[in-house]
Amino acid sequence: MRRVTLVLAVAVIVFLVLAALAPDLLAPGNPLAIHPLQSFRGPSFTHPFGTDESGRDIYTRIVHGTGASLLIGLSATAIGVGLALVFGLLAGLGPRWLDFGTTRFLEVLFAFPGLLFALLFIVIYGPGVVTSTIAVGLATAPGYARIIRSQVLVVRRAPYLEAAVVLGRGPAHRLFRHLLPNVAGSLFVLVTLGIGQSIVWASSLSYLGLGAVPPAAEWGAMLSAGRTYISSFWWMTFFPGLFIVLSAISTTVLGRGIQQRGRLS
Repeated sequence: MRRVTLVLAVAVIVFLVLAALAPDLLAPGNPLAIHPLQSFRGPSFTHPFGTDESGRDIYTRIVHGTGASLLIGLSATAIGVGLALVFGLLAGLGPRWLDFGTTRFLEVLFAFPGLLFALLFIVIYGPGVVTSTIAVGLATAPGYARIIRSQVLVVRRAPYLEAAVVLGRGPAHRLFRHLLPNVAGSLFVLVTLGIGQSIVWASSLSYLGLGAVPPAAEWGAMLSAGRTYISSFWWMTFFPGLFIVLSAISTTVLGRGIQQRGRLS
């Protein structure tokens, strides 16, 4: 059962990557083209996911919006993991006072709910796709930093690193030759798990009108546009929401699978 779940998750991820890189291959057409006479059409052979209030094909919009949603998720995760790597290395490799100060700072940030922290950032710097991406990245960084710090402390006490110190290897050599390669596995798992979370958070901000806004072909913006008609035309919110959930579940399952395989090996 676990293998079947992993295969399905990989299949969904392959579809999402293909949709992001070559959307015209899966859904030829303009996702912004309106056809008023075809508005509010339910799912059918012609329109598998139905149409919206302007007659735009929802399937085409979802496929073409995959690139934007994945780019936001990847960018936010890269920001969060990049900052976490800096703080984690400072806390794990620095002197005791630096570890204490960095850890306390991270605990203060971690005390704030992540989405609330992102909302505060957007209130200060204004809404928008770039702002929401940075906000999500900053909000996820404290949690990642704590994990990276713990991994760095484990590697720091490893015999091969102590041997490098005895042999007189410099800090740069120990960092790039021994420390980072042994932390890279955990970083890859963090990135895989974080992409789905970032997509959900960024879509939530777009749903609130703080990220991408309609008529942009972005999943959260499509949810925001369809909520007015949710009681009568359910497909306008169901299918964008389904792809948000599928992307989050698939990346999480893949990350858990990689993590489990790393423990077994």
